[in-house]
Amino acid sequence: MPGHWEGDLVFGRRPSAVGTLVERRSRYVPLLPLADGLTAERMRPALTTAILGLPEQLRRSLTWDHGREMAEHTQFTIDAGVQVYTLGPTQSLAARHQREHQRPAGPIPPKSADLRQVDQAALDAIAAELNGRPRQPPGFKTPSQALAEGLH
Repeated sequence: MPGHWEGDLVFGRRPSAVGTLVERRSRYVPLLPLADGLTAERMRPALTTAILGLPEQLRRSLTWDHGREMAEHTQFTIDAGVQVYTLGPTQSLAARHQREHQRPAGPIPPKSADLRQVDQAALDAIAAELNGRPRQPPGFKTPSQALAEGLH
């Protein structure tokens, strides 16, 4: 059943970052800009907007690490209706899946880049490229194909 997400951050030159979400089943990746820094006060509205932009059946749960950027996870759950699960310092499931998809040979800018210069349109293009690459876990389908099949 699709709709269970893992979230993390891709850091650029501080304080810039990009939020990444990976749908666990299909490996579908949406990206969200965090140009103004990594505070919880900036993360919550960006994440809420990204999640509410998804079809309702894709809003089941979100797993995130124990970073300060998710300090407002309770309000996010109220706003978006998505339960947040946080990982302890020794748990690495989300981190492993995230890192497999964050910088896969290419499209996401390097850590030295100032990600404040990357807008949502550019991130959507990067996500489209990532979601158009066939992957092994969803049966050598693209994440977009796997997600579409999971919705029907």
